[in-house]
Amino acid sequence: MITGLPRRVLFGLATNSQFESLVRSNRFTEDLAYRAAKRYVAGITLDEALETVRHLIEVGFGVTLDLFGEGVEDELGAAAVVDGYREAVSAVADINGDVYLEIVPSHLGLDISLDMCRRHVEQLVELLPPGARLEISAEESWRTPHIMDLTVALVEAGAPALATVQANLRRSANDVDRLIAAQVPIRLVKGAYLEAPDVAYPWGEQTDIAYVRLAHQIHAGGVGLALATHDPVIREALLGVLDNATVEMLHGVRRDDAVQLLERGHSVRIYACYGQSWFRYWMRRVAEAQGSP
Repeated sequence: MITGLPRRVLFGLATNSQFESLVRSNRFTEDLAYRAAKRYVAGITLDEALETVRHLIEVGFGVTLDLFGEGVEDELGAAAVVDGYREAVSAVADINGDVYLEIVPSHLGLDISLDMCRRHVEQLVELLPPGARLEISAEESWRTPHIMDLTVALVEAGAPALATVQANLRRSANDVDRLIAAQVPIRLVKGAYLEAPDVAYPWGEQTDIAYVRLAHQIHAGGVGLALATHDPVIREALLGVLDNATVEMLHGVRRDDAVQLLERGHSVRIYACYGQSWFRYWMRRVAEAQGSP
């Protein structure tokens, strides 16, 4: 119902609370939106998400499970989110498969206090089953310095955490150097937020070039590298020269590509997210599918 709009407009709508409220205020329009979003969403409830996770594992994928949400502004809200993640971690421990947990720092109170957010994350790290990692999501550039501080501190304290770096941010080469020095494995994405030109490269060629350069920088640094892009040209070029790089993809996006990568012997992990706050995530996926800026 909204495809065809320019990408920048769609990204703007993805973070527009009034637009979301308008769509979700009417049962008909909300149901229509969710039917479109469902291909990207592991479920609304945890039980639905776990069913999706089990199916992905049966196919042969690794999975990263995340609870939708961002920008929590009060301690009670952050504590409730922690409870939701605790439930997810406990459920994942009972699944026989390669399942990680992903957290969005602002969902766990980063905007309130870095220290409080770290305490919340440490609680979840203690519950992770053996072999599981905590993947730390990227957010808007103004949050990036705190997210880098959080990630490095967790890894230096022994947490099995993985950082996310956005190739479109002009600061990312320096962030990669810092993460390499701290021996933090990195998931490399192109970036999915509206940013000012002095902060980020524009979508397209400049971001693509930055992605390739950063991938080589990470590989040369000797830390784990996950190529999190659905761009087949970039992905194939890098997989051909960067040994031990893994692939991460989004649930519902280019599934045939993901299956073919598995069949070729590559390690592929699928990001599967769930919960009531699915609207913004869906809008970002729609925006990314648009070719026009």
